[in-house]
This record gives sequence, structure tokens and C-alpha cells, in this order.
Amino acid sequence: MKLNLLSCDAQRPDKRAIANCITEISNVSGVLANEFTDILLEGDPIDIEVSDKNSGSALRALRKLDIDYEIIA
Repeated sequence: MKLNLLSCDAQRPDKRAIANCITEISNVSGVLANEFTDILLEGDPIDIEVSDKNSGSALRALRKLDIDYEIIA
């Protein structure tokens, strides 16, 4: 399943928690997850691939971090 991460609406976003979440739900390295986090917090959307078996927990984790997303496929 592909997700488009649109924005983070948290008052004080936790960059490390967001990067860890991206690393856990998709198959990207920690460095790339940090870059994705910076891009997301600047206001630009990012696309990530999530395995179908992790999709439910991935969506819960994103909602917990106040990350808006849309499911692409």
C-alpha cells in the first residue's frame, strides 16, 4: 500500500519519533527517514510504501503522531 504523508499537525512534533515511525512502517534507512521527516515538517508531502501486513498498525502510529495522510493504493 502506498501512502502520501501530507502534513504533521502536532503542536510540538517529535522529529525522532516521526523518523522512527517512518523507518518501522516502511523499508527505508534511518538517514532517509530523517530526510523524509524534515521534508514533511517543512510542509511538503512525501510518498512511502507500507507492506499490507503492517498497514493497520502503521495508520494508527501515524494518527498518534498527528500526521495527515492519504492512501494512494
